[in-house]
Amino acid sequence: MGASLMIVGDDFRVRDTLRLAMEQEGYEVAEAGAAEVALERLRSNGAPDVMIVDMLVGEMDAFTCIREVRRAHEVPIMVVSASEDTHDVVAALEAGADDFVTKPFEIKEISARMRALRRRPRLGALPDDPMSDPPAEIVLDADDDAPLVLSPDGGVVRRGDEQIPLTITEFRLLCELAANPGRVLSRTLLLERAWDEGFFGDERLVDVHIRRLRTKIESDSSDPRIVVTVRGLGYRLDMPK
Repeated sequence: MGASLMIVGDDFRVRDTLRLAMEQEGYEVAEAGAAEVALERLRSNGAPDVMIVDMLVGEMDAFTCIREVRRAHEVPIMVVSASEDTHDVVAALEAGADDFVTKPFEIKEISARMRALRRRPRLGALPDDPMSDPPAEIVLDADDDAPLVLSPDGGVVRRGDEQIPLTITEFRLLCELAANPGRVLSRTLLLERAWDEGFFGDERLVDVHIRRLRTKIESDSSDPRIVVTVRGLGYRLDMPK
């Protein structure tokens, strides 16, 4: 049996095009013409292996749909849209999408991006980690009252006794940066490592996910001290002194 895919959108022509192409790729495809229908199917049947969400999803907007999915599921989500507006890209990613593709799209590109998303392991299962012998825990912020601790093998980040809920992408980005403390990693490198080798997505993906990560781990996300921007080069993780 092939991997399961749900396509959500109110434009039947887009759904048909994607369904026919993805079935040829071996996917078991389900369709939903509206966000409400998709969410009900997820509640009844659980999440598929991957989702494609059109920006046009009926009365509920796509951003709300994605946020509702993210409340209960880690399924990789790709958004397709006729808009190239940066605001829409950022809003979709901040809602919890993993990738954003503009129309008109090439089916080969959709297929390649979906394979890349599906190959990304879940939290706590990070093969090919550049850390040859990673410690069980990495202290990212040595606050005496509530230290920030990353556990790569355990798939968790804690601030004191409280676990911080990160998405898979946020967690992988943090692990990549923590594996190279003090070293500047370019957006291209982070895109390849945190998503998948050879992934050719938009570098804005990295910026949006880093911004979301900062809101969760930094004391002041407007003045980050842990994940630092190196203008024109990329990002660096500064370990506690």
